[in-house]
Amino acid sequence: MMASEELHKGAIGEIFNFARNLRKQQTQAEKILWSHLKNGFLFGFKFRRQHPIQNFIADFYCHKAGLIIEVDGKVHEGIEQRKYDHGRTYELQEIGLKVIRFRNEEVEENIGFVLDTIKSYLIPDPSPEGEGNREV
Repeated sequence: MMASEELHKGAIGEIFNFARNLRKQQTQAEKILWSHLKNGFLFGFKFRRQHPIQNFIADFYCHKAGLIIEVDGKVHEGIEQRKYDHGRTYELQEIGLKVIRFRNEEVEENIGFVLDTIKSYLIPDPSPEGEGNREV
């Protein structure tokens, strides 16, 4: 498997164009989070934004950590969207990726909490009582 194939987990076709367009239309919450993730600002981990993986586009993706970060607006509160998101998360976990989700409001109003949570996935707490991850 080529490096690009591994990085994109087999994403093909128009999904790359769609991802490119999404990068041009970031939400305010995505802009805020990206300002903390870009250029390895967060503990030296490289993140990509609007990154194609299989037939999905991850809001933010760290290949080294196998971590996807999703920033969800109001549209994700509907029952059908929640079912879709749950199925999507399951599929991504099946290929060995971790997925965490934050609401727009969490990013906009409590970026410290968001960054601390992300850190727990990048650098797990080695102490016996440190879970290192939260269920999302």
